[in-house]
Amino acid sequence: MIILGGCAVWSLISAAAHDGRPEGVLLAVLAVAAGYASGRISGSLLPVAAPCAGALAGLGLTVTLPHLAAGPEVSTPLGHAGAAAALLTLAAGAACCAAWATPAPAPRLALRLLAMAMAVTGAAVGSATGCIVSGAVLLCSLAAARLRSRGPGIVALALTAALVTGTVWTLTGNFLSGGPATSLEGRLTAHRVRLWRDALHLAHRDPVLGVGPGRFGELSPTASQALWPDGKPHSAPLQQAAEQGLVGVLLLAAAFCWVLFALWRSPRSTPVVLTAGAALTGLAAIAAMGDALSFTTVSAGAGLLAGLATARPLAPDGPAGAPDTRVR
Repeated sequence: MIILGGCAVWSLISAAAHDGRPEGVLLAVLAVAAGYASGRISGSLLPVAAPCAGALAGLGLTVTLPHLAAGPEVSTPLGHAGAAAALLTLAAGAACCAAWATPAPAPRLALRLLAMAMAVTGAAVGSATGCIVSGAVLLCSLAAARLRSRGPGIVALALTAALVTGTVWTLTGNFLSGGPATSLEGRLTAHRVRLWRDALHLAHRDPVLGVGPGRFGELSPTASQALWPDGKPHSAPLQQAAEQGLVGVLLLAAAFCWVLFALWRSPRSTPVVLTAGAALTGLAAIAAMGDALSFTTVSAGAGLLAGLATARPLAPDGPAGAPDTRVR
């Protein structure tokens, strides 16, 4: 609550200093808090049914809402592709968590097939990122059964998120040259890289307070010239740096680190914890390279999955003999 409160208060301070619009940040904070509270409650009462329902809801939202379908960039804004990939990633994580929470083999297999369906859905709607990251979450969930301690897995997830974010900053700051930079820029599109560089330029203008929440679109030349301008730099860390300065970046990093710490301290079994951690790390990677956290459904889904994975179930989850919580 302290970190979420800090995010809300700092957005108001930055907005007051530069006449910004903090409504989007405040809505995202409320969505995360509401999702987390719902996950803690439903995860305690229904440790299998709650994540299963969350997975089906994520799949349904991706398929039925036309503005979340990835589609070709010529007909769909760039940010909606990131939202679709993020929802599929969270849904795959929820399905795998439900699979580890049930002791029956048949429902466990069905839930893993549901997680596999997220990757297939990503390919069907044209979201290559959603397909790849959802499949990676499923593979990480299966590999989590071999780990007796969750500590190394949590550290690996943190390093993965740091590596992806560092790569984005390195490419934006022109620290990469030659073949690697050209290859990455070709895959990410030149338009997206120009948005990132505009965000970094705005961050240098006021490194402490930023230019104010919601003001990137009006100050970025690339965003104003886009065919479908949405006012976003399509990178959560760079958006925080541009609009809320270094303090905003630190608050965003603190929120992610706290989630990993909460998972490490969770009373749930190690496979459930590492599966949720893999899905949330996948979301962090998608948000570092796209516009995912600007969608309320994604923010609420992230909070819900974190709450489900840190809830204290009324009955122990998982089959007998499965790797469980660390010895206290």
